[in-house]
Amino acid sequence: MKHTVDEKEIGDLSDIRSDIILAKQHLQKGQFNKSITISDEVLSRQPKHIEALYVKAVAQRYNTQYADARETLKLLKSAKPEYGRAFQEDGHVFRALGDHDKALQAYMKATLFNPGLEASWKAQADILIRLGRVIEAKNASGFYDRLKALPRELHIVTNYIYEDELEKAEILCKRYMQGDKQNVEGMRLLAEIANRMRADDEAMFLYETALALEPNNVTIGLDYINFLKKIQQIKKSYSHAVKLNDTYPNTPMLQFTLAVQCLEVGEHEKALSLLDKVIEQTPNDPTIRTLRGHALKTSGRQKEAIESYRMAFAVKPSHSESFFSLANLKTYKFLDSEIKHMEDLIELDDLTLKDQANFHFSLGKSYEDKKNFSESFAHYEQGNTANRTLMRYDADRMTKQIQKQIEVCTPELFLEKSGMGYDAPDPIFILGLPRAGSTLLEQIIASHSQIDGTLELPNILILSSQLSRKSSKNNAIYPQIMHDLTAKQLNDFGKAFIEDTRIHRQGAPFFIDKMPNNFRHIGLIHLILPNAKIIDARRHPMACCFSGFKQHFAEGQEFTYGLTQIGQYYRDYVELMDHWDKVLPNKILRVQYEDVVADTETQVRRILEYLDLPFEEACVEFHKTERSVRTASSEQVRQPIFKSGLEQWRNFEPWLDPLKEALGPVLDRYPI
Repeated sequence: MKHTVDEKEIGDLSDIRSDIILAKQHLQKGQFNKSITISDEVLSRQPKHIEALYVKAVAQRYNTQYADARETLKLLKSAKPEYGRAFQEDGHVFRALGDHDKALQAYMKATLFNPGLEASWKAQADILIRLGRVIEAKNASGFYDRLKALPRELHIVTNYIYEDELEKAEILCKRYMQGDKQNVEGMRLLAEIANRMRADDEAMFLYETALALEPNNVTIGLDYINFLKKIQQIKKSYSHAVKLNDTYPNTPMLQFTLAVQCLEVGEHEKALSLLDKVIEQTPNDPTIRTLRGHALKTSGRQKEAIESYRMAFAVKPSHSESFFSLANLKTYKFLDSEIKHMEDLIELDDLTLKDQANFHFSLGKSYEDKKNFSESFAHYEQGNTANRTLMRYDADRMTKQIQKQIEVCTPELFLEKSGMGYDAPDPIFILGLPRAGSTLLEQIIASHSQIDGTLELPNILILSSQLSRKSSKNNAIYPQIMHDLTAKQLNDFGKAFIEDTRIHRQGAPFFIDKMPNNFRHIGLIHLILPNAKIIDARRHPMACCFSGFKQHFAEGQEFTYGLTQIGQYYRDYVELMDHWDKVLPNKILRVQYEDVVADTETQVRRILEYLDLPFEEACVEFHKTERSVRTASSEQVRQPIFKSGLEQWRNFEPWLDPLKEALGPVLDRYPI
């Protein structure tokens, strides 16, 4: 139902806007009490009004009401958790109080969330010089100098971008570019706006035009590399990272960037060599040591990975990602001193939501290992609450998207498109829900001599997203647009998938894509790759959902951050898979996790028969296979199958009623 704004609402909005302008004017005149009074009047009507909270905090600081300013800033960060200006104000308050260590941390968080905050870079540089951290001070000064040199309009655009005001940013940037059509920084900012708006074609054109004008521009080059990685043009992102590194050798930032790209293409030893060089130059950077740990973990060198993660929090004891990286090994057990350290850290009131989530999930794992399940669940719940605040996932919207697939993907669609698409038999899609055993299945199948294991490849998700932004001659978008796609388009999409994923392969005739979310797009997969094999990894709903709930995913699995949300998603998944079974009979092989655990060899033979491949003993002895594994189950699949994980969810059953209610009748149907 469309919401209409009545005249009273328009009047209220207009009054608030006028009051904010007046509060700012009093602030500029040094009339701080008046500014605070007007801000309070706005907040009495809208308690979480961002600008009113910000202006009030600034006025309180200028008025030397530092404790009051901090309380206002707490409210502001609660209303908008990643608002860079709030952390900048925190920095100003701490600096005024003479606490330079806390000021530095606040300024660093400010520029993490909004790299366009000139004052925060300048303040960082000043404090770092004072602390004798010369290299870091030089880096901060470089950012400050670059921002200071920007035309005023582009500086404002930069802030708009990082404050998620993309429409304002686009309008102002395009207006500026009308008078300076070849301004490279303007092009870069427009490309960033297009990237964030998911207008990939426009972003690509702008990045490449800017680079044609300034081929060795490091800032544009780094943005371009990250964009290419995001849209899975990995070969190009790797090549450009090599080019930048060759142009500016021995530059830590570029060596780090190249190391990231090396990990994407499986060059782990080269990545580790680069990271070691970076650590020599910046030994106190925990992010680099954490990435080094990831590279070692992926390669199966767990002891060295643990050492690298522990070094990361040794150089920065509050580095939450290094703690969670240890927890995410699944086999690491925290020392009591480490648990106490994390408990002390979560009491701090200036933690970002991301840090809160990392520590709470790590503590959840710690207390689960100690069999203190009530304390463990409390931390898992708090970690998920922090993530829900960041992600703002809409379960009902996802249900509607899945229903739309059921409406659009009819038997008539597949009959009409029969014989179309790219006929390569190479891909094997393993899909379903995360934590359903897909990594175990991948390890088993990739142990076969004719099959390469790769990654959770996002190519299908990217294609569906691109089709969602395009319309056909009938003004249809995805998934409706599938009815309008021509034989050539379907063939081209399938061929592009094979070519774009080739960089992840090692030369075997078949390869695995284990992106779990691909279950939502089986219709699209079948249309563009009709000979692809599809395996649905299925696990008991309570075990699968709770395992997802207690897993802190880096990105892409927002539905796991609440028991009700994940239960609804599992129910939608089952309904959609029922639909695929009806409209694409015998297309999908369903493999129950519990069956694999109970009788591995029987299930291996069943899977290989479906894939039309001969049996190989290596698939049964999968834990002996040496290969890179990046997912949360990386260490578990390097061990023989164990049955103890099947019923772990029952330890938390007293708190799982919301999940049972959300799952509803699906619980009674398993195994399905």
